[in-house]
Amino acid sequence: MTSPYDIEEIFPDDVRLPRRQSGGSPQGVAVTLLADYTLRARAWLPSAAIVALLGEAGVSHAGARATISRLARRGVLEGSRQGRASSYRLTEAAAAVLSAGGRVLFAPAPDVDWDECWTLIAFSLPQGDVVGRRELRGKLRWLGCAPLYDGLWISPHDLTEEAGPHFAGLASGAVTVFRARHVALGESIGRDPVEAWDTAAIAERYDAFIRRWGSLRDRLGRISGAEAVRTRTEVMDTYRRLPVLDPGLPRPLLPADWPREPARELFAAIYDGLAGPAEDHVRAVAGPLPGVHAHTVADLVAGVWP
Repeated sequence: MTSPYDIEEIFPDDVRLPRRQSGGSPQGVAVTLLADYTLRARAWLPSAAIVALLGEAGVSHAGARATISRLARRGVLEGSRQGRASSYRLTEAAAAVLSAGGRVLFAPAPDVDWDECWTLIAFSLPQGDVVGRRELRGKLRWLGCAPLYDGLWISPHDLTEEAGPHFAGLASGAVTVFRARHVALGESIGRDPVEAWDTAAIAERYDAFIRRWGSLRDRLGRISGAEAVRTRTEVMDTYRRLPVLDPGLPRPLLPADWPREPARELFAAIYDGLAGPAEDHVRAVAGPLPGVHAHTVADLVAGVWP
């Protein structure tokens, strides 16, 4: 299957978003916080407010300060100082990446007729070109492809128009793209293309999300303050991994009870349901600043910035 991988692997090299770490890294929490409440206007937040919000998420004062510095060095944040007070906001490059990612990750899966054709992407890069191979795999995963065999990645979607720009810059002759139908050779010989994805494992990820967060839906009206921000950040950090693992396979290739839409609906209910109280708390911590706004799932799909 296409195995779980770092979120930063699917983003361009000029904006290195934080790696996924167990329990949610401080850098990942910081990026989620700023994206969820400041992305539309790239609003400035005082560093003291960022530290306070990270503290409510369990990050120490020293850890929060170090997190801000590291994100600034990585090109995710930019700073401004007035006297002894400093503020930070997302860089334009980071805002563009996060907004584009939101449009892709949180949109409902399109329900279109499948023509039973597959896109095959064959590539050949030197084994020693570790960086190039990693970058290419990230682009293929972002397109929803998976490795059927080493050097042969596939997708049930027509990617002939999208593939070119993603592979620009590769050495001449390094990639070839086909559209073809699968010819069954029998279970003892051939491999079904859908086996490139472990659909059972992906379904379990969705089911685990639903089990973990399902009971929260009935408590939304009673959650406020720091708990609203903390819960909203955690549900975002948990859910955003799922669309990356899910290639959006056509319905004929999926089990009848595929849990993608129930999981997405649950995420939207929690994320949107906590938007108001979470925004109120961020404003209470940061002060009366312009541009602080809690985005909804519809905002993310429409494109929050620019």
